[in-house]
Amino acid sequence: MDKLSRYPDSPLSRDEWKQLDDTVIDMARRQLVGRRFLDIYGPLGEGVQTITNDIYDESRFGGLNLRGESLELTQPSRRVSLTIPILYKDFMLYRRDISQARTLGMPLDLSASANAAASCALMEDDLIFNGSSEFDLPGLMNVKGRLTHLKSDWMESGNAFADVVEARNKLLKMGHSGPYAMVVSPELYTLLHRVHKGTTVLEIEHIRNLVTDGVYQSPVIKGRSGVIVATGRHNLDLAIAEDFDSAFLGDEQMNSLLRVYECAALRIKRPSAICTLEETE
Repeated sequence: MDKLSRYPDSPLSRDEWKQLDDTVIDMARRQLVGRRFLDIYGPLGEGVQTITNDIYDESRFGGLNLRGESLELTQPSRRVSLTIPILYKDFMLYRRDISQARTLGMPLDLSASANAAASCALMEDDLIFNGSSEFDLPGLMNVKGRLTHLKSDWMESGNAFADVVEARNKLLKMGHSGPYAMVVSPELYTLLHRVHKGTTVLEIEHIRNLVTDGVYQSPVIKGRSGVIVATGRHNLDLAIAEDFDSAFLGDEQMNSLLRVYECAALRIKRPSAICTLEETE
């Protein structure tokens, strides 16, 4: 169903709705970090409010048998049910701005929708990395069962690379052979852009040779911390009931109130596929 049929009282035309939705999607793609390395499960449908998550506490070898006579099932340690919350941000399109754009033949200024989409994208990444205590949803930085590595001082060249090697080795020992992605705070990301001692190459370039699914920064990770993840849907994914969309909420004092929203939850199936980089106290 198109937006004109869905929201017949909206003042926007079909073309204006398309421009708004294109603006929202473009801004979300620019801002989102977690989706750059997470597999997507869905969209599941607007009525889906919960999702099951099978958790595997350890990685196991497969069976070894001459005739394959015994069953070797991959079985989760436990199954939990996760609530899929709504992530949203509201904005206003003013009646006079819409009228002026149409009268003068100008494009409709959709900066407010772009700002709403950026805020919604930040909320998604905050949910992915920090979770939500209100909905009992763990994030990559705080899930129980994750690995941890106390990092050294990245002000000294070479320490960041050494820490990544150690964290990667911890993941390998748990059976997670990669590929890997790394996300750090903006403060740590800046420190990666220095020449690795003894070479003419930036330290981040050496790290990218080990972390082949990408090295990223996110403002939702605070201080001097980060996380390395063994990627793949067998380890974790992002369950989406409704992907980024816009909705008309109604008229408010002659102006139009709209919303950018999505419904999503992170499913961490193997917590041991995550290693956080933490500061020493």
